[in-house]
Amino acid sequence: MTVTLTGATGFVGRQVVRVLLERGCRVRLIVRDPTRLKDLQALSAVEIVQTDDLFAEAPERLRVLLADSETVIHAAWYAEPGKYLSSPLNLDCLAGTLNLARAFAAEGGKRFVGVGTCAEYDLTVGLLTPDAPLAPTSLYAACKASAFQVIGRYLESERVSFAWCRLFYLYGQGEDELRLVPYIRKQLEAGQEALLTSGGQIRDFVDVEEAGRMIADVALGHSEGAVNICSGTPVTVRELAESIADEYGRRDLLRFGARPDNPFDPPKVVGVRGTGQ
Repeated sequence: MTVTLTGATGFVGRQVVRVLLERGCRVRLIVRDPTRLKDLQALSAVEIVQTDDLFAEAPERLRVLLADSETVIHAAWYAEPGKYLSSPLNLDCLAGTLNLARAFAAEGGKRFVGVGTCAEYDLTVGLLTPDAPLAPTSLYAACKASAFQVIGRYLESERVSFAWCRLFYLYGQGEDELRLVPYIRKQLEAGQEALLTSGGQIRDFVDVEEAGRMIADVALGHSEGAVNICSGTPVTVRELAESIADEYGRRDLLRFGARPDNPFDPPKVVGVRGTGQ
């Protein structure tokens, strides 16, 4: 099977590419900067297609990029740490994603798999099934939820299979250094204190390698609608931090309560595996 993937140079996309190639798929990677995929350019199973800005491409150009694509995994989106939650670029990503889905259907595509976020849900629910109510509180999550709803209805009318993978709390290879796990590791490796909140927040943490495998499974399968990319296991931030510190034998460097808890941070966000249908 040939699978077209957007966002192949990203934190999640790289893992999806790895799994697809392990499964024997041919892949077409639509990327802004092909030089970031030098390790894949010599592989016969890989086709790399360049775009200056996927979300600004004209419909006619999108159809060229998607020609002969039966399955698309759309992982591209603006995700600059510290900025993406409220950036107006989310609106560009939403519009471009809708155009992508329309071009895919026009080219006779069979299966469209999008990548969303658990932040689309009403996080006050705590334990989140794929059909839990949506109540996004950031522009980023609202645009993702809008893409899910609009594309789902549109592709249904076009008889195109559609699945939407909602990511929970990822960590692992290629993670931005500003995120929690890299921060803790950096501090402990330097023998310095890691300043943390109380650590009582309960989350659903997933290694990005496992997330890549789950997304590939969805793309190559037949599930429809929302799919939670999660572990289904509740873990406190404190437990996660302590498990990392144990690798270094330095729990003494963890400073819980050194930073205030965010009063708007939901106390529990845990996913339930399965689909919404």
